[in-house]
Amino acid sequence: MAALSTGALVVFALIAVALTLFVTEWLPPDMTALGVLVSLAVLEPYTGVPAREAIAGFASPAVITIVAMYILSAGVEAAGLVDWLGGKLAELTGGDEGRLLAAIVGTTGVSAGFVNNTPVVAVFIPLVTGLSDRYGISPSKLLLPLSFAAMLGGTLTLVGTSTNLLASDVSRELLGRPLAMFTLTPVGVVVLLVGVAYLLTVGRALVPERVPPSQDFTEEFDMDRHLARLTVRSESPLVGATVGETLDGGDLLVDDGQLITDGGPEGDIDVDVLQIDRDGESFFATATDRSLSPGDVLTVRGSRQAVNRFAERFDLRQLSRDPVTESILLDPDHDGVLAEAVVHAESRLLGRELGDIDLRSRFDTTVLAVRRGETVIREALDGVTLAAGDTLLLQTPVDKVGHLEEEGYLLLTDGPPALFDVHADDGAPSLSPQALVPVGILVAVIALAAVDLVDIYIAALGGVVATVATGALTTARAYDAVSWNVIFLLAGLLPLGTAMQATGGSAYVGELLAGAAGVLPPLALLALFYLLTAVLASIITPVATIVLMAPIAVATAQGADVAGFPVLVMVTFAVATAFLTPIGYQTNLMVYGPGGYRFTDYARVGAPLQLLLCAVTTLSVAAIWPP
Repeated sequence: MAALSTGALVVFALIAVALTLFVTEWLPPDMTALGVLVSLAVLEPYTGVPAREAIAGFASPAVITIVAMYILSAGVEAAGLVDWLGGKLAELTGGDEGRLLAAIVGTTGVSAGFVNNTPVVAVFIPLVTGLSDRYGISPSKLLLPLSFAAMLGGTLTLVGTSTNLLASDVSRELLGRPLAMFTLTPVGVVVLLVGVAYLLTVGRALVPERVPPSQDFTEEFDMDRHLARLTVRSESPLVGATVGETLDGGDLLVDDGQLITDGGPEGDIDVDVLQIDRDGESFFATATDRSLSPGDVLTVRGSRQAVNRFAERFDLRQLSRDPVTESILLDPDHDGVLAEAVVHAESRLLGRELGDIDLRSRFDTTVLAVRRGETVIREALDGVTLAAGDTLLLQTPVDKVGHLEEEGYLLLTDGPPALFDVHADDGAPSLSPQALVPVGILVAVIALAAVDLVDIYIAALGGVVATVATGALTTARAYDAVSWNVIFLLAGLLPLGTAMQATGGSAYVGELLAGAAGVLPPLALLALFYLLTAVLASIITPVATIVLMAPIAVATAQGADVAGFPVLVMVTFAVATAFLTPIGYQTNLMVYGPGGYRFTDYARVGAPLQLLLCAVTTLSVAAIWPP
């Protein structure tokens, strides 16, 4: 075996640093990827990657295709097709849990083969939670299968997931054999059918019921000891103070301009005023300019100790400690609603403290609690640093909550029917004939690529032009539809594979594994790479995993005198089905909070499925492409 070169050692050191950053998330993954790109170019004498080659990933056919597919998927989503399909589920299933589960995983699985699975899951989450409330089913029983089905569907076609496109690029470079549109489909169909059968039987029994069905938001987040009602006495210094701007955050401004810190000499008091009730009417605290009067009832968020201090400081009388339920905060005359939203993996809020974001003044929105895995945070919320997967309980006006999604802050997952048309009881949303235009464009793109009339990235870019030209999507929405952090992640990591090839790093690892695999039959080698890749993809990003594992898999196959293409296909399927943790795949993270899942729930349901698909995928790949 050849000695390991200095360049390979440098590349492996960069990989170790990158993996550490991916796991610890000290830097966002896309920034880590850019750091890798810069390091490879700066260390060119060792890595063999010149500057121009380092940035070549931005012009990669895979990256260009992914950009275009984001836009095409957004066109289909904007057309309302997924909403329409979701609304039909309620009509067809009649509220039966088994039929509803079958409809959800079936529809999601097929859709995710042709439309980016992230928007599909984003649209289906509020649909599923709404149907769960309506029919008394725990959303936990449906949301994890929803995510897994979307991942399974991504294996159906070349455009099903970004890692398929990356694998095609690697296969073109290393084996001279890119993946066609339907190369993976024969195995993908088997994987989807077996996976769906598992989710409807064994998986259904293993999925836990973490969130009780039809539970009041205040009960779900256990807000009983953190919501209270206070009456304004005639002697209170709050009399005459305006509500909204003057009762925002930690300060109170009375009419004479005097600034009163609500903590007084004892320090800040962690209390938010949510609602003002007066003579049978309710007013949203942050959205009204009315002055407080004696007898007004304030609904506040805070611990019992904080509420007691607040009442004492401003001469307020506490009402009976009857629970403040969601119904009290949803007065028919009241503009505010309670809603649940998730900090998604591309959110602009990642890594920021709630107090710095100031949602109250910008969106008239108050965060009542944050759920992170099994933990619910209800106090000192301003100091909470938000992470992907966090679920926020919000009190917000109906007309403001949409901006939180539009501006890339949060993904709304549950709330009253006014927030989600698909939740309403007036039937499924209608589908206009014009909605078929973006669907037709997507079908045309897939067909052109399938018959090899044009390359997939040219067909996809042509589809983007047609989508905007027909008015199915505006230019601004087209650019907004692209997850640019994912694009930078892809482009930043692609030269890492080049460096591994140039320095002999992948060949060295391949020889090591080939020596170990020499005693294994080809089928066992395929299964081994599937399991190694699936575990790694569940810990770091699937993109990083495909970039690292695909060249090693090909090198190992060559060293073991096994065909490289089937081994690369195994890696491709394993990366697309990383079920073991919520952090490995974005859709898993999206359902983590709304489902109230524990970290270990993913392995509980996903590990048996992973082992089952290891066997199924190995046999299917070996039958179609003998190793």
